[in-house]
Amino acid sequence: MQNETREKLYSLLGDLPDRHRPISARLVGEEERDSYILETLELDLNGEEPVPAYFSRPKNAKAPWPSLLYSHAHGGAYQIGKEELIAGRPALWPVPYAEAMAERGVACLCIDHWCFGERCGREEMHMFKSMLWYGKVLWGMMVYDSLRAMDYLVSRPDVDAQRIGAAGISMGSTLSVWTAALDTRIKTCVELCCLTDYEEMEKDDNIKHGIYYYVPSLRKYFDTADISALIAPRPHLCTAGRYDRATPMDGLERIEAQLNKVYEDMGAKGGFQLNIYPCGHMEPRAMREDILAFFDQTL
Repeated sequence: MQNETREKLYSLLGDLPDRHRPISARLVGEEERDSYILETLELDLNGEEPVPAYFSRPKNAKAPWPSLLYSHAHGGAYQIGKEELIAGRPALWPVPYAEAMAERGVACLCIDHWCFGERCGREEMHMFKSMLWYGKVLWGMMVYDSLRAMDYLVSRPDVDAQRIGAAGISMGSTLSVWTAALDTRIKTCVELCCLTDYEEMEKDDNIKHGIYYYVPSLRKYFDTADISALIAPRPHLCTAGRYDRATPMDGLERIEAQLNKVYEDMGAKGGFQLNIYPCGHMEPRAMREDILAFFDQTL
């Protein structure tokens, strides 16, 4: 049943490139940092344009490494993209994820998504409209690139393909959830500050999300919990700020109840966790500590 639901969800993502087209990678450069080696890569994932990426290799652990597919946020900061992995952003706890995970012997991959980082310079709304003319969906192309980034990760002999997690904040959170929902090779998933209930969004016009958030016909078939349920029974941690207007509490409580039942019915009671913190759209110290502890346990 889950596989049929995944196929339906994937079918809503517009006209996508061949899911099984060959992909490739070119090493652009390499830099030694305190706790990791940083590879700068150019990936051919979609056949339409190169995808710049960072891959951080931990220095204190032997390959093959457990790895994290890290997805960057939006925040209107189109120039950041994959730099978030190594430099962070104001909404995140100051230690970048490349460093935090390297200290645990975990490698990380982060790509520039459409309109971000080295792929920025094109107005997001224009890209969204242009893609629709050709039967494509911006969010679909982003998710597609994430799925192909997973294909690249598992192709590396220095990556443990049985120990790959997904994580990100805000837009990166939603990308992580969709990628984990569609790709069962992701062992564990952490989402930061973006578990938004679609029903609450429709009730409250003040809940704002970027145009990337919208997929034609999605609400005819799915609510938020339906998508997250595709991650079950794999471990899934959701973190949210109590004062984050993008994730209203009523919606979070409804999703939590639905997902707890899904996990319990699958014999994985406790596999979904919702942690709420006294903050807004941000990652405070306590959230970071809980996330790292979760990865220590599940990755």
